Amino acid sequence: MKRVYIVTGLTCMVILAGFLCCFKVLNLSGGRDHLKVGFIYDNDESTPYTYNFSLAKDALEKEYGTRVEIMTCSNVLDDEMEEPLRELADAGCDIIFFNGYSELVMQLAPDYPNIQFCQASYMDMSGVSVPQNYHSFKGEAYQGRYVSGIAAGKKMAQMIADGEITEDEAIVGFVAAFPTSEVISGYTAFLLGVRSVVPQAVMRVSYTHTWSSYAQEKSAAQQLIADGCVMISQHTDTIGPAIACEECIESKPVYYVGYNQSMSEVAPGSSLVTARICWEPYVLSAVEAVMSEKSIESMLSANIHGNDASAGFEHGWVEMDDLNLQLAAPGTQEAMDAAIDSFRRGNGDFVFRGPYTGTDPENGADTIDLSRGYTENENTSYPLFHYVLNDVITVVE
Repeated sequence: MKRVYIVTGLTCMVILAGFLCCFKVLNLSGGRDHLKVGFIYDNDESTPYTYNFSLAKDALEKEYGTRVEIMTCSNVLDDEMEEPLRELADAGCDIIFFNGYSELVMQLAPDYPNIQFCQASYMDMSGVSVPQNYHSFKGEAYQGRYVSGIAAGKKMAQMIADGEITEDEAIVGFVAAFPTSEVISGYTAFLLGVRSVVPQAVMRVSYTHTWSSYAQEKSAAQQLIADGCVMISQHTDTIGPAIACEECIESKPVYYVGYNQSMSEVAPGSSLVTARICWEPYVLSAVEAVMSEKSIESMLSANIHGNDASAGFEHGWVEMDDLNLQLAAPGTQEAMDAAIDSFRRGNGDFVFRGPYTGTDPENGADTIDLSRGYTENENTSYPLFHYVLNDVITVVE
């Protein structure tokens, strides 16, 4: 009888061991079954930039369900980052994502070596030594800006052909936050997309010197429209410019091109198309990496620059949203698709190229000749093109 008990006991142990082995295999090859994930936002979801970033959180919840516990802090100013960061870290978060531009994240990461800190890129990371658990990332926004410029150019060409404006009136207005390379790169790519269709088009740029002010952004757009701009876009964080376009569309032809969030609901009569960075691929892959106990960069479909990563249309990090077929000129979708296909094949060098010269607004001795071309995001996810194109872009006060 004792022998039967021993055999039975050994059999149970073998079955239990097999069960545990299978469980380990199913549990992401020996990885973790549950994670606590933190998000720190510089604003709240009522603003386009943060709303767009929050879509990655929604995708994470949909993908992993109860396997992830998500904690969120909103409206965190860059110089107030330390307290919420430490709160999420002390609460047991395994990975924390940030869309703000604070240097405190990189500085504080070594205090929590077992937590991964992932921040939307805010500076040139090439050659920068960072903590092993600090990571930066960004979609290659110039691609979406260029494609949205094509849509704007097609509409302007239609307006010229229909006699609504003359070639001399092909003026693009851009509401910009600050004269950083990220902003300058974006509006330059946008204008070059427009000029690929309407070579006569020029741009007027108005800086608000703040990322998020509805009143200032709307006022800047209204002034650009009053100055003759017939196409408005922005790199700021409220719906103000879109509302400015919508309010005057019945009295004069002016159209809006969005960034980060579709404005088709708030500006249905003027909103033409939107380009957005897709944060979902990075966030989902980073969480999967921590679940699997692998390095984040090893799990990404992207261009890897050390602990920094970027990608465009080819890996779904940039996309176009809500082309308004009632407003778009004939052939717009086909023209956009052709450019997107080029980006997907890895060819983006045609954007910053042409018979242009540019000048650094902070240093007149720093110039560039684009006849030789310029490759954006070559070694870093942060856009570095910082030259204002001579003769075709005017900064207004």
